Amino acid sequence: MLMKASAQSLTEQLAGRFAERIRTRLLAPGARLPSVRQCAQQHGVSPSTVVAAYDQLLAQGLVEARRNRGFFVREASVAPADERNEALPPAVSRTVSTAFAAAHWIVARRSPAPVNATSLIRGMFHKVSDKPQPGMGVFPPDWLETTFMPAAVRKVTGTRALHDFSLQYGEPLGDASLRRALANKLVALNVPATPDQVITSVGATHALDIVSRTMLRPGDPVMVEEPGWAVEFARLTALGMHLLPVPRRADGPDLEVMAKYCEVHKPKLYVSVSVFHNPTSYCLSPGSAHRLLQLANQHDFHIVEDDTYSHIAPAHATRLSALDGLRRTIYVGGFAKILAPNWRIGYLAAPAELVEQLLDTKLLGTLTTPALLERALALCIEQGQLRRHSERVRTRLDVARGRSVKLALAAGCRFAAEPAGLFGWVDTGVDTDALAQRMLDEGYLLAPGALFHAERKPSTLMRINFATTQDAAFWKKYAEVVKKM
Repeated sequence: MLMKASAQSLTEQLAGRFAERIRTRLLAPGARLPSVRQCAQQHGVSPSTVVAAYDQLLAQGLVEARRNRGFFVREASVAPADERNEALPPAVSRTVSTAFAAAHWIVARRSPAPVNATSLIRGMFHKVSDKPQPGMGVFPPDWLETTFMPAAVRKVTGTRALHDFSLQYGEPLGDASLRRALANKLVALNVPATPDQVITSVGATHALDIVSRTMLRPGDPVMVEEPGWAVEFARLTALGMHLLPVPRRADGPDLEVMAKYCEVHKPKLYVSVSVFHNPTSYCLSPGSAHRLLQLANQHDFHIVEDDTYSHIAPAHATRLSALDGLRRTIYVGGFAKILAPNWRIGYLAAPAELVEQLLDTKLLGTLTTPALLERALALCIEQGQLRRHSERVRTRLDVARGRSVKLALAAGCRFAAEPAGLFGWVDTGVDTDALAQRMLDEGYLLAPGALFHAERKPSTLMRINFATTQDAAFWKKYAEVVKKM
């Protein structure tokens, strides 16, 4: 709340609040600020106070005014090449001009930028409040607490082991014991991977990055699911890729749209979350999976299957990598969602003929990955502790989902997808970009629907985390705010 008795004026307090959110990227480039009238009502101040606050943000270069449209967080821009090259020799200047021309082309390909592509991630570090956060993409820390993880770390960090691990880089592919455990895990999911086909990474996002940097070049067309995860959109866009959004349905991707993309653009890659898709929690059907693989064979593209939510999914769920046998598919997994976000352990399993190329990319980026934690994780898998922990989390999530769904429906929401997995895809009936800004003032970080589109578009949808939306206080405040919109 703004304080009239504060040493700062109301204008300074309001400008400071927006400035902090812009600098921490809770309000990302391109995000629209509330209208003057809306902001005045929301904060209980006069319109002139809001105008003065927005003027301060303009003066600080944090926002821009667009005629008849309002105030927007400034987009990042590339300075003109001639300004950058001012004091350079002609030969160098030509080289730099070419580089900046290419950079400008890549930036142009990004526009409009994804809405708040990293805002939820930054929200983990710039804590909004101590309240449960509906927009978060992870389980609460107390859900992940275990006794077996510290025990496993102690076991692999004895004096001799610590000495041996620390004085060498380790195996380029990753710790051999972890790769064996992961191969066994994949075989149990009917994904025929050998340890030599598994490469460990610094989290699942790094595994996705290894694949895209190996398989693609700037300007290459890539098919992505929409709605989908904005961080993946932003990551591929930053690499200069041409995104081709494929509508995601309950049974899988829109195959007609994919077929047209294949005929016109000849994409090299399709990135998919087959099981408990983010944000809808849809699961791929066997029929759709078969047709998708036929399309991949016909048009010669690879499929990256991100199975991030495998630990809370049924083992019999349809996976493209299982049906395909790791021929056109590359399987990606990780453990941040279920066990230890800060261990940063992910992995990929790939066709044998691609392993060396993928490994070269990993070596260029990180050389190897930390063997100590990989060995500890291998113990957790081999001894069945991770499996039992996952079962407990799934049981707890089922209960939480039931509570959250009841509260959401009572608050006037409608589920746009059948509730399942960790996330609910909820229709609020109001602009969730505007709703997210108002709820920030109440201490809640939301995941508005625009976040999950490759290009910015208004949405009444939002993603909720079933583990963090069991709090009746959140839904009460949500209903109050929606009523005022």
